[in-house]
Amino acid sequence: QVQLVESGGGLVQPGGSLRLSCAASGFTLYYYAIGWFRQAPGKEREGVSCISRITTYYADSVKGRFTISRDNAKNTVYLQMNSLKPEDTAVYYCARLGGDYCSQDASSYTYWGQGTQVTVSS
Repeated sequence: QVQLVESGGGLVQPGGSLRLSCAASGFTLYYYAIGWFRQAPGKEREGVSCISRITTYYADSVKGRFTISRDNAKNTVYLQMNSLKPEDTAVYYCARLGGDYCSQDASSYTYWGQGTQVTVSS
């Protein structure tokens, strides 16, 4: 049974950092790309970042501030978020595609985690 479990969210001041984790089970992470999305209240789900074996993708809004990485031995994907801004406040989700390719289209992703809340506020 495929499962994705996010953790690491919380309340942080502007300029602060958080590291999100996406723990995968029920499949071998090595063979699949994983994406991070976020959804703020009243807004559509937005693609933030994605990682495959050969590429990484970042939305323009987070480029230079967020870093995605993966530890295949731990079956876990991380999203290091630095220089956080109030507009980064959202529920963050990780999701799995059907193969080892990245996509910005949320409808391409088959499995989703339950999400973790990130709040950036002073």
